[in-house]
Amino acid sequence: MATIVKSIGLKGLEGYVVGAEAQSLSGVEQISVIGLPDASIKESKDRLKGALHSVGADVSGRHMILLLSPTEQKKNGPMTDLAMAIAMLKETHQLVGDVKPSTAFLGTLSLDGSIHETEGMLAAVMQAKALGFSSVYVPAEMGGLDHLQDISFLKPVHHLQEVMDHLNGIGQLKLTFVHSTVNEEPLEKHGYSLDFSEIVGHIVAKRGLMVAAAGGHHVLMSGPPGCGKSMLASAFPSILPKMTERTMIDSYSLYQLAHETKTITGVAPFRHPHHSASSVSLIGGGTTPRPGEVSLAHGGGLFLDEMAEFPKKTLDMLRQPLETGKVTISRVSGTVTYPAHFILIGATNPCPCGYHGAKDKYCTCTAKQIHSYQQRLSGPILDRMDIMLRLTPVNLEEKFETWTSADMKAKVTEARKMQYERYNEEILNSQVSYDRLLDTSPILEDLKERLQEWSMKYHFSNRVQVNILRTARTIADLNGEEGISMADVNEAIQFRVGHVTLVDDVYR
Repeated sequence: MATIVKSIGLKGLEGYVVGAEAQSLSGVEQISVIGLPDASIKESKDRLKGALHSVGADVSGRHMILLLSPTEQKKNGPMTDLAMAIAMLKETHQLVGDVKPSTAFLGTLSLDGSIHETEGMLAAVMQAKALGFSSVYVPAEMGGLDHLQDISFLKPVHHLQEVMDHLNGIGQLKLTFVHSTVNEEPLEKHGYSLDFSEIVGHIVAKRGLMVAAAGGHHVLMSGPPGCGKSMLASAFPSILPKMTERTMIDSYSLYQLAHETKTITGVAPFRHPHHSASSVSLIGGGTTPRPGEVSLAHGGGLFLDEMAEFPKKTLDMLRQPLETGKVTISRVSGTVTYPAHFILIGATNPCPCGYHGAKDKYCTCTAKQIHSYQQRLSGPILDRMDIMLRLTPVNLEEKFETWTSADMKAKVTEARKMQYERYNEEILNSQVSYDRLLDTSPILEDLKERLQEWSMKYHFSNRVQVNILRTARTIADLNGEEGISMADVNEAIQFRVGHVTLVDDVYR
C-alpha cells in the first residue's frame, strides 16, 4: 500500500495537484523517482537521502519508489522535495502523525534538512488556496507571503524536523514570516525618470496616453524622427497606478519563472525590447517554456519603438495576447499559459526615411516604398490599436499648459477605481466583455447612429466599433461621468482615426 502526500505543480501560473506517492519494497537499496520528472527532480533522491539522514531517519536497505502524479504531466522544479520526504517517512513508519488529504507541502530540501523556496512558489501558494487546501507547509523564509490577504492556512517551517514534530503533535508553529516590504522606491530607481511636465506641448498625445493608462487601451504613435514619440513613451510609466495585490504577485512570479531579478513592488513594469528581439523572447517559449516580454509587462506597459522594424511574423504573434490577455505556449511536453495583460505603446515612422507628410523636410521615399513600409503593420494588429496619435514637431516658442505626471496619475487612479467598482472586480474597460459593457453603461440610440455613421465612413470592423465604445467609457470615467455622452464617443472616434480636433477643457 503506497503512501500519498499532496503538493502543487505549475503550468505557467496555473496550478494543479501533484501526488507524491511512496512505496517501500525489498531489494537493492535505491531511490527511484518516476512520473516525468525533470533533471532537478531526478537529483532530489540524493537531497532526500541527506535531509532524511539529518533528522535520524533510516531508509537503508530499501528500494523506495517515488511516483509523481499525474503521470502524464511533466514536472519541473524541486518544489515537491518536502512532499516526497514526508511520503517516505510515512511509508517507512518513521512518521506517526496523520497527514490529511487537505494538506499540501511546498519546499526544496537541503542536505542538512533545511527547507527553502524555489522559483514560482509564491504563485503555487496562491493556487493551493484556490484548489481548496486548508493547510500548506511552506518555507518560513519565503518572500512575499506577508503580502497575502489570507495567511491563516499557511504553516511556515524552517527544517524537516520541525515539520515532523508538528505532524506528530509536538510543538506549535508560529505564523510569522520574513517581512518583505513592498518596494515603494521612487520611479527613478526603476529607470522611469521622465515626468510629463518636462515634455513641451503634445497636449493631445498626453491626453491619449492618459486615456490609455486609465482603461488599458493600446496606442500607436506615428510621426517623423525627433517629434517626441520615444520621449512620450518614456514618461508613460510615471502615470501608471500602483499594481493590485494579485497583479503584483503574478508579476513577481513571472519574473521568477523567467529567471530575472525583481523585488516585490507595486510599481508597474515597463518593458522596452529592441526590434531585433526574437519571437520567443517577445512572446515566450523555448524548449522549457518561459515567459516572454509580453508576460513580463503584465500589469504595466510594453513599448515597441520602431514597431515597423520588427519582423511581421513576430508582430502578428501579438494578436492573441492583445485580444485575450494571456499567452498559450504548446510544446510536445505540454501546454502552459502565462498572463499578459499589458498596454502596448507602439511608435513608428510614416515611411523608411521618416518624413512622409512632414512640412519642413522632403520625403525621399517612393510611393511603393511608403506602401510597403506601412504594410509591415498588418490589419489585425492595427485593428487592436484603440488610440492612434499622429505627432508633429512642436514649436518651442509657443506657450503650453504644464501637465504633471502626478496630476495625470491621480486622474488615472480615480478612473480605474470607478471601473473596479462598476464591474465588482479588478478589470478595465479594455478587458470587459461587450455585453457587460452595455449592461453597466447603456448606449443611447443617437450615440449608436453616430458610431455607425463614422464606421461607414472609415470602414471600421466590428472589433474597432466595440473598442471605440470601450475607449468612450474610459473617457467618461476620466471626466467623472456616470454615462457615456456624445462628446465621449466623438473623442474616442477621433482618437481612433488619428485626427483629434476637439476643443474642450481637457485640452486647455
